[in-house]
Amino acid sequence: MRDQRLDTLAHNLINYSIDLKPGEKVLIENFGIQRELVKALVKEAYAAGGQPFVSLKDNQIERELLLGATLPQFKLQADFETAVMKEMDAYIGLRAFDNINAKADVPADKNGIYSQTVQYMHSNVRVKQTKWVVLRYPNQAMAQLAGRSLEGFEDFYFDVCNLDYSKMDEAMKPLQSLMERTDRVRLVGPGTDLSFSIKDIPAIRCSGQNNIPDGEVYTAPVKDSVNGVLTHNTPSPYNGTTFENIKLTFKDGKIVDATCSNEPEKLNAILDTDEGARYIGEFAIGVNPYIAEPMQDILFDEKIRGSFHFTPGQCYDEAYNGNTSGIHWDMVNIQRADYGGGQIFFDDVLIRDNGLFVLPELEALNPDNLK
Repeated sequence: MRDQRLDTLAHNLINYSIDLKPGEKVLIENFGIQRELVKALVKEAYAAGGQPFVSLKDNQIERELLLGATLPQFKLQADFETAVMKEMDAYIGLRAFDNINAKADVPADKNGIYSQTVQYMHSNVRVKQTKWVVLRYPNQAMAQLAGRSLEGFEDFYFDVCNLDYSKMDEAMKPLQSLMERTDRVRLVGPGTDLSFSIKDIPAIRCSGQNNIPDGEVYTAPVKDSVNGVLTHNTPSPYNGTTFENIKLTFKDGKIVDATCSNEPEKLNAILDTDEGARYIGEFAIGVNPYIAEPMQDILFDEKIRGSFHFTPGQCYDEAYNGNTSGIHWDMVNIQRADYGGGQIFFDDVLIRDNGLFVLPELEALNPDNLK
């Protein structure tokens, strides 16, 4: 018997996240085939009067394609996918991975080809021209990453994905307003003392429209304003490799030094993808009350309560700071006391201390008030 929580999730994705209207076309793209949820999404799309289209992709085949990739080949692939995407009104990206390190042996130059072509298409066509949402699917690999049984992880997953995002959206409004009135931001914690400006750059509430799970408010730093040192205390996966203890040093917006404890050459190769890869495209504050620990899956980790993430690479149009890149790498830092603590200051005023908001107008975003 199909888990009824899948039907609830499919209904929410179609009717809340992408708000599919009669006659609109939606592309459902599934990496790592998960038939039950895809079928539920197709059913809900038809029920909403929409036109569903489905693309099924296998992760092992994608790896094999990348191993022999050439730039002309993947430019043509991107052209093909761009033509399809331009016909769509909405997009649902469902990604299920049996092994998050499946692409760890794909050479950096081959991953770079993907970043410059297909991934660039997603950043500049899909994100900008469709209503979209991306999510994971609960499986044994994700349960293992989270340190849970499959059944326990499924309970966690549906708590996170089917929570009342409309309530979260309302609670985010004071933080969004405060961010849009703020000039200087300072982030402090073990190995971290970073300052930058967010003046005149919009802040965006993320409450179930583009990511499931969700729970962040993001903006972007003024491109050349970032100075100081940022040490990340969570593992950071990218292109099939998980990087540990990343430390970044900034001068006038640019990452001038980047180290990590396991793959420093690969880290710097990614940051050398293009000129924009060493500048920051996003600063975000995570607030999902159910997500507490990193599990090497950025859709979950960037929403961790008491966290922030700082993103080398492409900025979003909604919070535009002029940075363009083929990469967008959300690196997460947790500031709760159990991770060493930390503070966020807006214009020299403490707004969050050890992962908890201290201003009265922001207390609705603390975990006990969002569950």
